[in-house]
Amino acid sequence: MENSTTRFISRTLMLSVLCMSLWTPFAQATLISSEQIANIQTAQNNRERVREFFDRADVQTQLQARGISADAAKSRVDMMTDSEIASINGHLDTLPAGGVDILGFFLLIFIILLITDILGLTHVFSFVRHR
Repeated sequence: MENSTTRFISRTLMLSVLCMSLWTPFAQATLISSEQIANIQTAQNNRERVREFFDRADVQTQLQARGISADAAKSRVDMMTDSEIASINGHLDTLPAGGVDILGFFLLIFIILLITDILGLTHVFSFVRHR
């Protein structure tokens, strides 16, 4: 009796250790180049710069005049790809200091939001029909 109980316990323990070792995921480490780190940092800086743009009081009043809240605009910025953010950030650099051409920037944001709404990624505008 004692011999069969010991065998059963030892086999159960061996089976459980074997199963645990098979289910453990393998970690893979690779080297990250300095260029990849610089690209990630640049993308984060671009995204933060665009988000800071929406913190300005004049921008928030223009957004509210068009019926868009600043929080909604910031959440849209968070959902954009790095290339879209880089494009918008490039437009921020070309805007005049006095903000005379701010309408062009808002037109760009409107077009981007409209395209994402038409593609069904967002539901911002009520006049776009979704499937």
